[in-house]
Amino acid sequence: MREIIRIGVLRGRLEIKQFMRQRESVIFTLFFPIILLFIFGSVFKGKISGDVTFSQYFISGMIASALVNTGFQQLAIMIPIERDFGLLKRLRGTPMSPVSYFIGKAISVLYSMFVQIIMLLAFGVALFHLHLPSDGSKWIRFVLLVILGSVSSTILGIAFSSVPKTGRGASAVVSPIVIILQFFSGVFFVFTTLPKWMQDFAALFPLKWLTQGMRSVFLPNTFAVQEAAHSWEIGSQFVKLLPLPDIRRMVMTVRTLQLDSQKNTACFSSHIFGHRTLSE
Repeated sequence: MREIIRIGVLRGRLEIKQFMRQRESVIFTLFFPIILLFIFGSVFKGKISGDVTFSQYFISGMIASALVNTGFQQLAIMIPIERDFGLLKRLRGTPMSPVSYFIGKAISVLYSMFVQIIMLLAFGVALFHLHLPSDGSKWIRFVLLVILGSVSSTILGIAFSSVPKTGRGASAVVSPIVIILQFFSGVFFVFTTLPKWMQDFAALFPLKWLTQGMRSVFLPNTFAVQEAAHSWEIGSQFVKLLPLPDIRRMVMTVRTLQLDSQKNTACFSSHIFGHRTLSE
């Protein structure tokens, strides 16, 4: 197990180096949330309730959105591209365990998430008067939300990567889903101003709960009455962020990859998660 983790860490370092060498990807992934923050924060300057401005409300949503974009969107697009280039098929012929491959992906995603969060907080404090929590319990909640949000979005991204038929069309399949969920989950708009059916639909997905959780960290406790349930629903946030069905699918994926790697067969298992396999 130690060897698997060690190789996974090395794979993660390689993933980060490859990511940093792609300037376009670095600019889009790391700076796109900052650009959105600057645009929306500059356009909407009014107060929502009390001393809470739209900019402060929007920053909380952007931090949650950054986790989902980096984890779900990036993995759901990149894995099909690597599949088309034959990278996954070549990896099956090496001693590297599939677990190490996914560990490497997770490390790369966590690195991007960490950088984005730091940048968003820095710009929020410097330009839009974001008040960082002074209560230690809120920072603990923030760390737990980041961990759960990262794990959830990473697993969902790996699971959904089997849906796009080709790497070329992966962005066209994944990006609209992410954009729609951002609008429905209160990232770009005040959640309670959305129609009831949109609120109910958004509650089925982790982004809504992650966004609401970030608001509970960075906005005053008095703002909780402005939420749809008139409270932060902290317990529901953590429960909804647990991707239990997708963890089961993730285990199935790793096991299938591991069996094929050991047998070194030319044919991969027919379907994972009820869709195409990652290595087709």
